[in-house]
Amino acid sequence: MLFWILVAVLTAVVAVILLYPLLRGAKAAENIRAGEAAVYRDQLRELDRDLSGGLITPEEADYARAEIGRRLIAVSADEPVETPKPARHHRFTEAFVLLVLPVLGLCLYLATGRPDLPSQPLEARLENPGNDVAVLITKAERHLAEKPDDGKGWDVLAPIYFRTMRVNDAQVAYRNAIRLLGPSPVRLDGLAETLMAVSDGVVTEEARQVLEQSLTLEPDNPRARFYIALSSEQAGRRDEARQAFEALAKQSPPDAPWLPLVNQHIAMNGANPAAPGANSAAPGANSAAPGAVSAAPGNPTQQDVAAAEIMNAGDRQQMIRGMVESLDAKLSADPNNFEGWMRLVRSYAVLNDRDRAAGALKRGLAAFPPAGEQGRQLLALARELGIATEGMAQ
Repeated sequence: MLFWILVAVLTAVVAVILLYPLLRGAKAAENIRAGEAAVYRDQLRELDRDLSGGLITPEEADYARAEIGRRLIAVSADEPVETPKPARHHRFTEAFVLLVLPVLGLCLYLATGRPDLPSQPLEARLENPGNDVAVLITKAERHLAEKPDDGKGWDVLAPIYFRTMRVNDAQVAYRNAIRLLGPSPVRLDGLAETLMAVSDGVVTEEARQVLEQSLTLEPDNPRARFYIALSSEQAGRRDEARQAFEALAKQSPPDAPWLPLVNQHIAMNGANPAAPGANSAAPGANSAAPGAVSAAPGNPTQQDVAAAEIMNAGDRQQMIRGMVESLDAKLSADPNNFEGWMRLVRSYAVLNDRDRAAGALKRGLAAFPPAGEQGRQLLALARELGIATEGMAQ
């Protein structure tokens, strides 16, 4: 009932606002000439005062009086001699505002709204959040505010914060989970990725220390090894980075989804892609490694890798460029391949073709807009590779 009372009050207020100019009519305009005449009469009286006070000469007073009199006569001549007609009312418009608009609004609400739906305050929504992620997060936050020592709660909330790009909150949640539940490779890797997200993809010294702690718990952790190698690359230690990436490639199974990205970094640091599978039974290898990508067009086959090992540098470069152009053509035909765009941008950067890398980035952002998580990942990759992103982030 309260809802309908509020609707009626709002409707009445809107109707008054809309009708006021119509009801007011031209009353203000009819008084303009009378106001002007009163102003000129005041000027004549002020002129007499100035003359009697000796502020002006009689000649100046006569000239000014003649000018003011001329204007007063002109205004007075325009005044109607008959009684003015009452203002004309806009009957149709008034009826439209008073009747048609409220009826249209009510019909629209009954057609698209849910007047039979009971109110659901915040407390009720928190009790039954359904699939609303925002409400789920709010519920978890309220629980942790009451029980801040619930390590499992922080452990669940931290990756959700990270996926929703609340990286500062994710950092706090990961630290609390590690403090309460103890360090684990998953928690340490998550904290390291959060620290890198805060620093725009740079593996900071603190992130590297966290990753090294993760390796002490799981020496064959491919995610931690990748990021540590990436930190050496970002620091300009190309030989050290190449050796770390080569060791990761040899440890990885032949079908490891992160292997193409590792081989790209090996090529970026001045070496040939390492042969995969040297230690296919390495423990700890899992699909959650960084840069993990699903199979997509444009990846080199094992035959391609074997053929590349016996080629000279020029033929190898030509082969790589051919594979990149093939990936480019396939993405042009089917642009809905996020991992393919990531590889294409990085591949053109490896080939030092900045113009094509920027073009691939622009086309990738057309398929995956910057406002989404995948678009943000494309922009982060571009910044990591030194590709200009001005005008692409909107």
